[in-house]
Amino acid sequence: MKKVLLALLILFFLFIITGILFIILQKNIPIGDRIALIRIEGIIVDSKDIVEELKQYAKDPSVKAIILRIDSPGGAVAPAQEIYEEVKKAISKKKILVSMGSVAASGGYYVASPATKIIANPGTLTGSIGVIMEVPNIEGLLNKIGIKTEVIKSGKHKDIASVFRGIKKEEREILQGVMDNVHEQFIKAVAEGRKMLIDDVKKIADGRIFTGEQALKLGLIDELGNLEDTIQTAAKLSGIKGEPVIVSKKEEFSFVDLIKGRMPKELFDIFPTVRLKYLYVP
Repeated sequence: MKKVLLALLILFFLFIITGILFIILQKNIPIGDRIALIRIEGIIVDSKDIVEELKQYAKDPSVKAIILRIDSPGGAVAPAQEIYEEVKKAISKKKILVSMGSVAASGGYYVASPATKIIANPGTLTGSIGVIMEVPNIEGLLNKIGIKTEVIKSGKHKDIASVFRGIKKEEREILQGVMDNVHEQFIKAVAEGRKMLIDDVKKIADGRIFTGEQALKLGLIDELGNLEDTIQTAAKLSGIKGEPVIVSKKEEFSFVDLIKGRMPKELFDIFPTVRLKYLYVP
């Protein structure tokens, strides 16, 4: 009886060890040729999840190409720039294609611009190469209800763009300088990503939007097509024969998702703050 129990115990431990080894090794074992699909949806307020996905798939030898499915009007500047930089890094390892949904404008276009190939629907709204800063002014309301604010500061412009008063001439010039600099960064990023001349990008970088058809003529995208067309193109470019296997991160709803871009723009702007945005605002 003891021998039987000992044998079962040994088998149990062997089973556990085998399972652990498989989990550790499976990331490095190619399991067919696959295409990874990363979705960038809603307002871009954080880059962490997208950057992690890009890193994961870029290292996975079984993933031969990555598709970014973008349906976003853009969002905060820094997260868009972080995703842009990670796309550039991933391109050195494998093909990165973009499939544009209904909207891929402003920051949504920013993150797409360095891709190997950009494919959009004819009616996709894209472009909107510009920067916006919205500063609420509730001074009039506070005066009506008899509320005043007292500010103590150590720097002349420490309370620049305060929602409790209007923007003075000198402050407006400072903020405009910041906006112009960030706009230049956007223009340079598009020119580098699309291999266009900076002067050519400047001609269309006034915040206007384009349809997919218009963007194709301007060189902002490469082809017209839907997500399925993008998958087939990715398979062809990466040498996959037959029907490609698509892998994607399982979506799980959480309150964090609500905060990270699956909320209306009005909620995104509800708290007064100075925030630069690559955002298409219809």
